[in-house]
Amino acid sequence: MTVAERFARLPTAGKLLLILTAVLLPIGAALAWLGEIGIRQANSALLQRSDDQARLAARSVESLFARNALALRIAANGALADNGGNTCDRARRSLAIAPAVSQNFELETPEGRPLCSNGTVGDTGKLPIVAPGDIRLRIAPDTDAVAVRVGVINGMATALVPVQELRSAADADSDVRTLVLHDAARELQVIGAPGNAVPDLRMTDWPVGRGALRATVGTTDRRITPWDRLVLLLPLLMWIAAAMITWLLVSRLLVRPLKRLERAVTQYQPGGGPLDLPRKLGPSEEIQELRDAFGRAVARVEQSDAEMTTALEGQRRLVREVHHRVKNNLQVVASLLNIHGRSATAPEARSAYAGISRRVGALSIVHRNHFAEMEENRGIALRPLINELAAELRAGAPEAARALRIDLDIDSVNTTQDVAVSVAFLITEIVEFAMLHAPQDPIEISLRRVSELTARLTLSSHVLVPKEEEGIPEKIQFERIVAGLARQLRSTLERNLGRYSVDLPVFPPV
Repeated sequence: MTVAERFARLPTAGKLLLILTAVLLPIGAALAWLGEIGIRQANSALLQRSDDQARLAARSVESLFARNALALRIAANGALADNGGNTCDRARRSLAIAPAVSQNFELETPEGRPLCSNGTVGDTGKLPIVAPGDIRLRIAPDTDAVAVRVGVINGMATALVPVQELRSAADADSDVRTLVLHDAARELQVIGAPGNAVPDLRMTDWPVGRGALRATVGTTDRRITPWDRLVLLLPLLMWIAAAMITWLLVSRLLVRPLKRLERAVTQYQPGGGPLDLPRKLGPSEEIQELRDAFGRAVARVEQSDAEMTTALEGQRRLVREVHHRVKNNLQVVASLLNIHGRSATAPEARSAYAGISRRVGALSIVHRNHFAEMEENRGIALRPLINELAAELRAGAPEAARALRIDLDIDSVNTTQDVAVSVAFLITEIVEFAMLHAPQDPIEISLRRVSELTARLTLSSHVLVPKEEEGIPEKIQFERIVAGLARQLRSTLERNLGRYSVDLPVFPPV
């Protein structure tokens, strides 16, 4: 029996175990090796960070000493330069204005004899004699402080920097657990309790004050422990194992059968024959039930689609007939108005009949274009509508306005029926007003798309005056009507001398 035959006779669980072992074992070994390298790099970075914090603490203490030495030298030089009295008062006033500088100091002669002092300084006789311009650091023999002695002209000056100020300067980072200053004879515990050994600390030595003192700094020794290594590696290994197992199971038992089912559904074309679904879709009973349910659903959809197509065709014929009858009725009404208008004797009656006939004609044009919208399902095209409306208005113009010229500059835009009705009535009102009040002047109608969803309708004529004229009821009524039509377009009518403009919503360009 060959290996392939033995593998084929294994149960599914055994096959999955062998496959996962062969796939995940090399990956796990590689990840363990990469994790070990990363942990070493992390340990190195943590050690470097501890050394940087220790160095920073030592440099902060050294900076404090340098600041005190500089301030003390300046104050002592100024005080000893004047041989008059109150030498310490002059030095104290000079040090008082220096920030973060100790106020405990003593002025001495070049031989080391005290001249005067401020605050508690203690015995300074054991400190070395320094020449002018030199600086010495020593741990104070009888107090928890560091003595800073500087040499100046005509003497020396000594200041004590207490341990509290040293602790404040060095304790900038919480990882600094201990700090001890040493000189040749004594040591000073700055941070941490003296004599108490703190475990898991990294101890480093740093020179302070050009080697006059030595700072031993203990920082927290942060390293990746074996437990941390396990915690870091296990979730990644578990995720990879779970992902691979899930991928295999889903690929073999779910994705492949669904892909076959998807291809069969994609190749199906409505009306091109029955839906041919694959019979074998793996061991999953749920996918097979899904296949059968999908076949039943497609059959019901096909039956419902056939019924809807039949009903839609009947509804379309019915709507076509209704629109045809409404359009004919509107045209009959317009014809009757024209007949009665011609038979009227009074000029006012004939004008009224003509105005009503023009409005009914405009509504008939919009209705006819609305039927075209329903046939093509793309909205009412305003360009043919306005062209037809302009021709209708010229044909129905009164005798005095037979020579009226209507110039059109229309973009191809589509809109809804409500907007088209308002546009038709607005154009009719303005053109009729121009016919009756300035029949010899041409009218310009422009429709320009200004954005994807907006177009601007502009009508230009010399008769258009923005303000209502007092004592002319016709002009007042005209302004109210066009303002109301503009509000139906949800826009503001812009009135300029000789030009009225309004924005209207349109469909996006195809």
